[in-house]
Amino acid sequence: MDLINNAKTKPSNSYLHHHGGNLEQEAKRLGTNINSLIDASASLVPFSLSPRLHNCLVEALNGNELRIYPDRNHLTLREAIGSYHKVSPAMVLPGNGASELITWAAKDAVIRGVSILPSPGFSEYQRGIKCWNGKYIASPLPLKWNATFPQPFPLEFNNKVIWITNPHNPTGQCWSRQSIEKLLKTNNLVICDEAFLPLVPDGEKESLIPLVDYYSNLIVIRSLTKLFSIAGIRLGYVISSQKRLEQWQGWRDPWPLNGLAITLGITIMKEKDIITDQIKKVQTWVRKEGDWLQSNLQKLPEIISHPSSTNFQLIESKKSLINLREILSRKRILLRDCRSFQGLGDKWLRISLQKKSDNRLILKTMQEVIDYIF
Repeated sequence: MDLINNAKTKPSNSYLHHHGGNLEQEAKRLGTNINSLIDASASLVPFSLSPRLHNCLVEALNGNELRIYPDRNHLTLREAIGSYHKVSPAMVLPGNGASELITWAAKDAVIRGVSILPSPGFSEYQRGIKCWNGKYIASPLPLKWNATFPQPFPLEFNNKVIWITNPHNPTGQCWSRQSIEKLLKTNNLVICDEAFLPLVPDGEKESLIPLVDYYSNLIVIRSLTKLFSIAGIRLGYVISSQKRLEQWQGWRDPWPLNGLAITLGITIMKEKDIITDQIKKVQTWVRKEGDWLQSNLQKLPEIISHPSSTNFQLIESKKSLINLREILSRKRILLRDCRSFQGLGDKWLRISLQKKSDNRLILKTMQEVIDYIF
């Protein structure tokens, strides 16, 4: 129990982190190797890159992709993404991960008025708006919800700029397309971040992408990071009106994507069985492991586990969970500190699904620590 007692005197400063997945920082702090950590703080799937995608990167390294300048218009990649989503390539703009695209969405948002940020929510939206000296209002979401998904979006606004994450981060709630479409009819701009939606069983039914042709005030942001666990590649895309994306193209750096990211993106989106098979595998895992983790977390004393549609679970307690998180980190298990989410605090943690053996270890270790500290 020395580990537990020592942890009480050495609190983590992880509340300064706006994201999970700070592996290098945490490994250094804990005096261990990155590979020894179970990272349940970042919501990435636990599957390795497929042999076809691995070979794609190897061929790119051996080819011209590192020697020549990438195509600034990303024409082939836009065509592949457009074909997959059945939209015009002119309505697609690839980006250096969703974060770069959030920056340009924020510039667009600031031009059109005050942004409404459902709270708690992803801190990148605030960062983007602050880049352009914009204004935003945090609008609290109800922090109680049931396990039936999709659900109607619970907030209503008029003549505003609305930022929506679907499914929501960090709660895991999946909103219905129908309820979000109502907001498109009454507001200046709706920005919908669907980074996690392909991971949700039957989630694509709630995507707003089919509505882009009908609403010029809609921006849909997607990422391949979560689905393929390729955070280091930095690859996302936005789907919106052609006029808007032409303007964004004029704002951004000349070469925001590197040759490896472009090549990998073309392969994923063009060879449709790759992404189709990945979605099927990931959604099966989310359904099975999510239900298992949810039901077992509910059995832990002092813990309230909230239902989720995607690959992470939000838990809360009537007591602070910071000591629990710190002790787990010293046992090489990282959970997401939620103090950077406005509206949450030290009584909340987010747990990302892992492979079965790691999920069992996380639960077993949590049980041991909770039995001791509470």
